[in-house]
Amino acid sequence: MYRPLHQGWVLRPAPDGSAGVPAEVRARPVPASVPGCVHTDLLAAGLIPDPYLDDNEVRLGWIGRADWEYETQFSWADDVPWTDDGGSQVDLVCAGLDTVATVTLNGVQLGQTANMHRGYSFPVRHLLREGQNRLRVRFDSAYRYAQRLVEQLGPRPNEYPEPFNFIRKMACNFGWDWGPNLVTAGIWRPIGLRSWRIARLAQVRPLTSMDSVTVHIDLERAPTAPGERLSVSAAVAGVRGEVTVAPGDRTAVVHLSVPDPELWWPRGYGEQHRYLLDVTLRGPDGTVLDTWQRRIGFRSVRVDTTPDADGTPFTLVVNEVPVFVRGANWIPDDAFTGWTGSGTRSG
Repeated sequence: MYRPLHQGWVLRPAPDGSAGVPAEVRARPVPASVPGCVHTDLLAAGLIPDPYLDDNEVRLGWIGRADWEYETQFSWADDVPWTDDGGSQVDLVCAGLDTVATVTLNGVQLGQTANMHRGYSFPVRHLLREGQNRLRVRFDSAYRYAQRLVEQLGPRPNEYPEPFNFIRKMACNFGWDWGPNLVTAGIWRPIGLRSWRIARLAQVRPLTSMDSVTVHIDLERAPTAPGERLSVSAAVAGVRGEVTVAPGDRTAVVHLSVPDPELWWPRGYGEQHRYLLDVTLRGPDGTVLDTWQRRIGFRSVRVDTTPDADGTPFTLVVNEVPVFVRGANWIPDDAFTGWTGSGTRSG
């Protein structure tokens, strides 16, 4: 089961990383929206002007060069219904941290991150206390992190005088074509506690063809139940398959053949038909332990490099039809990916 931790957050500059932060921002913590980012929280608190107006993106450059701390408190009790029998595993699941983060629970460091584009999970059952618990996420300056790598590795050529190619963060934060230079930090995707027992679906990777899907599953087993016999089933387009996972095994593969599915096509070549794929993990007594759902499309993709009279081509072939590849360099319409609409915005 999952319990979101999106309430009660406050934001403040880190005491040892607040050089350049105006005194009125350092004066007190401000309410923080999660998911969200520092810019939108300061804007909602009336502490900064709209970053999109005038030359405010330049005037607010100090935000991306400071360190920030998010903090919240939440209650915990072993006997609440969502923890099942009190013997569950409990993980803190961070779907997206932007970007150089240190995560601490009740004064104990859980881990450090430096990648905006992936999620992180930390086991926390041993740290949870009956009653109030304190969760803190510190974000160090993305600029300072990237600059350290520049100094270690030497400069690398890029299109803009910014170190976006030295950090796993959305590059357009550093200015991109028409986009503003607004280097964000914050908990930009959901964060919460996940309770589970016996085993869970750690990763599901479906690989499709024109008439089948092969579902590759990675499992995480609880330390208290490493030898349980499990089963994994997958279902799509009216077809279902199931495999048994032997005690100790942590991977499974389910192959489903689907007769005559509607194919997925690139735009301009046909419809983008998709089907709901359901994956279910069951325990030794048949109890559902975890589920996973996504929409998938049936199609084949390959690159044709067969030499011909004119040389060696590089042709993208979808569903055995050569397609003309088109595209554009596009960045998000909003620099603040976790924006929820709170506060005041112009335009």
